[in-house]
Amino acid sequence: MSKISSDTLWEQAAAEVHSREAAAGEEDRGEAVSERTVFLMGSKAGGKTSILHRCLDRDEPSKPTLALEYTFGRRARGHNTPKDIAHLWELGGGTSLSDLVQIPITAGGISCLSVILILDLSKPNALWGTMEKLLQAAQNQLERVSSRDQQAQKAKHQTPVHSAARVFPKDYPDRELISPFPVPLLIIGSKYDIFQEFDSDKRKVVCKTLRFVAHYYAASLIFTNIKSESLMSKTKSFFSHLAFGLDRGKTVSCDSTKPLIIPAGSDSFSQIGSPHTTDVDITSLHAKNPKDLWKKVYERVFPQENTSEQRELRDPTKDPQYGELQIDAMRAQKDQELEQYKRNASKSWKELELET
Repeated sequence: MSKISSDTLWEQAAAEVHSREAAAGEEDRGEAVSERTVFLMGSKAGGKTSILHRCLDRDEPSKPTLALEYTFGRRARGHNTPKDIAHLWELGGGTSLSDLVQIPITAGGISCLSVILILDLSKPNALWGTMEKLLQAAQNQLERVSSRDQQAQKAKHQTPVHSAARVFPKDYPDRELISPFPVPLLIIGSKYDIFQEFDSDKRKVVCKTLRFVAHYYAASLIFTNIKSESLMSKTKSFFSHLAFGLDRGKTVSCDSTKPLIIPAGSDSFSQIGSPHTTDVDITSLHAKNPKDLWKKVYERVFPQENTSEQRELRDPTKDPQYGELQIDAMRAQKDQELEQYKRNASKSWKELELET
């Protein structure tokens, strides 16, 4: 008898992966398999899928992510050993589908969850808005899940466990001044090949701002370009650190004339300095806190685009990869009938107005 379940498609996919891995590793019961979850989100058409494929060594063409897609990666620790698993979720559509963060961010997975935010450096006028909305959506979901989990534990008379809390050493730079993201966070600046052609002053504004944001959230920061083997190799190290717990490397580069590579804990507010300004008077800006000040300075230099434009998603019915000749012909006919109905209805209303 088939099992009736209310699980989402994504949960069923994850369960299928678990069952396959369990069946394949019967002979390795003595060693525990590590499972982690990585949630990728960021700028629309910012290169998320391309970067993910490169990090997984997958040689396949990248297609636009229409909503939320799931895949997984595996890595063997050695010969005849269990393979560690990374559950990978990718959110498409930029900020327009931010509500979908509730699918990969669940109570059972917070303890092994990390987030990668990919920002398109070639579009600085959309950068802050994208970053702010997506991080806020993820953080709100993390807080909701943690709160529900703690309430459930209290109801069972158990001691609440703050599973999403991150522990930092006492000598962590600016430990008392930062506001760490609830789970490990990696910020990737994509399309560096285009960004490096920008005016030097504008590059400094973007670099200093992202350094501040990354340090404020206790996140790692790296600029990359899928055409550069060197940069992609370093990006893969950061990805593998989150997905499989590998060493992320010790390279640090804070020079705005070069790609930024800054592991979490390698920067400080004193090294970053004040917001880079050219014709902006900071004293005239009424900011509520340091983060708000950086935002106002950044938006003076790069006025943010209208976020309503980001809600225009690709229409799957017009995507060539989903083409069906008979269905498309019928759809075109129905579209024509709808347009004719609209015109007739419009005429009827106009005639009614004239009569009254």
